[in-house]
Amino acid sequence: MIETAAITEKAVIVGLINQDQDENQVKEYLDELEFLADTAGAVVLKRFTQKLDVPNKATFVGPGKLEEIGNYIKVVEADTVIFDDELSPTQLRNLERQLECKILDRTNLILDIFAKRAQTAHAKTQVELAQYQYLLPRLTRMWTHLERQRGGIGMRGPGETQIETDRRIILDKIARLKTQLVKIDKQKATQRKNRGKLVRVALVGYTNVGKSTIMNMMAKSEVFAENKLFATLDTTVRKVVIGNLPFLLADTVGFIRKLPHGLVESFKSTLDEVREADVLLHIVDISHPGFEEQIETVDGTLKEIEAGDKPTIYIFNKIDAFSYDEKDEDDLTPKTKANFTLDEWKNSWMGKHNTPALFISAIEKENIEDFKEKLYEAVKEIHSQRFPYNDYLYETSWTEED
Repeated sequence: MIETAAITEKAVIVGLINQDQDENQVKEYLDELEFLADTAGAVVLKRFTQKLDVPNKATFVGPGKLEEIGNYIKVVEADTVIFDDELSPTQLRNLERQLECKILDRTNLILDIFAKRAQTAHAKTQVELAQYQYLLPRLTRMWTHLERQRGGIGMRGPGETQIETDRRIILDKIARLKTQLVKIDKQKATQRKNRGKLVRVALVGYTNVGKSTIMNMMAKSEVFAENKLFATLDTTVRKVVIGNLPFLLADTVGFIRKLPHGLVESFKSTLDEVREADVLLHIVDISHPGFEEQIETVDGTLKEIEAGDKPTIYIFNKIDAFSYDEKDEDDLTPKTKANFTLDEWKNSWMGKHNTPALFISAIEKENIEDFKEKLYEAVKEIHSQRFPYNDYLYETSWTEED
């Protein structure tokens, strides 16, 4: 796998306000980008924004803003400038030349985090494939960073450039990684087949919403959980029993807005657990101010991997961390979503939606019995259809100890 730096870096972050994202959205996106940078090991010193209808084709931001960024990073001696959108090879090249520091975009940053988080051979192969697919069109500025393998140097024909040689090496690596993934995917498919006909439940949701914490609570296991983005990359599957009803519970990689397409492609085999699940538990961080947009992001990704029509239960987690802005009695301005109490949210579209919704705190164990009851009923309905003569299910209630 391509090595990533482990030292703490000083960084600034940059976003654009345009017709697709207003000022409030950009603030939220940059909050997330700062969280991504922190997860990767960087300290964000300052954020820059600019209003532009479309990104500058040469430098993403305009000349004036670029000069402002350049002056600032020289004063504070920043190591890195991180842009909130994917940069073209031309933009990357021009920005590095003018700012004279390391330039990253959102995709590169996410790839760096994935490279750090990957533990198993499966995850490492998927991440490495996505990294090389990202690097391929950017060889004109990055070829010196790449490892030489398989004798490309010294075997070039007349007139062949170093970049062309490296491009062939990268293409060979991509082909080899894809072959490795096919073998791993076959092994994973065999593992899923060997699990029998037990009902499968998959935890899905935005990154850092508490999926692994819920997994640990339900399966009494020790799945890695941390207040960082993408704490979980490898899918973990555990057998869970509620009352007398066994089923399989899978914890999956978290989704994120602007998720690089190459990563979605590389991780499609990991997301097979979602595609093959019978029930989805869509975990939502109700304490996050942008949780509705996070729901849309997850729903969009589920549709992209052809899993958008599965039976779904919305689990609004972290009610212990929920807060709202209470309006003064003499405040006559219109009420916004930031002023909604938890009860008002429960009585909004969430309560009226056809999809079941529950409000819990996995950390504080609030409303967990209601959660188990709802999950038990959903699993029992599918289990009863699959095993119609399995009468033992009805001899005990879900509330008994596992």
